[in-house]
Amino acid sequence: MSEVTIYHNPRCSKSRQTLALLEENGVTPEVRKYLDDAPSAEELKQVLSQLGITARELLRTKETEFKENGLDDSSLSDDQIIKVMTEVPKLIERPIVIKGDQARIGRPPESVLEII
Repeated sequence: MSEVTIYHNPRCSKSRQTLALLEENGVTPEVRKYLDDAPSAEELKQVLSQLGITARELLRTKETEFKENGLDDSSLSDDQIIKVMTEVPKLIERPIVIKGDQARIGRPPESVLEII
């Protein structure tokens, strides 16, 4: 098992750049295509803890599914937001790189270098 995992969307330029950056730095991560293999609520809670952010901060707010699922309602709890993200993983900001008990969002891609 790889000690580094990337939540990856091959259609996303930032995700591709982050994966390439990891590989250029000698890291061969486990690639998790999270759109096909959506994280569970527990996995998302763990990632949020590793990132040190709220569920709302991990949302892609410009996706049409954001408004369609009522996520612009500021009264929603983290658990409610996480539930929607597990059902519609496209709403999860990407890419996410995880190593040990730390994680970073690859925006910009160089931010992941802090943990490898």
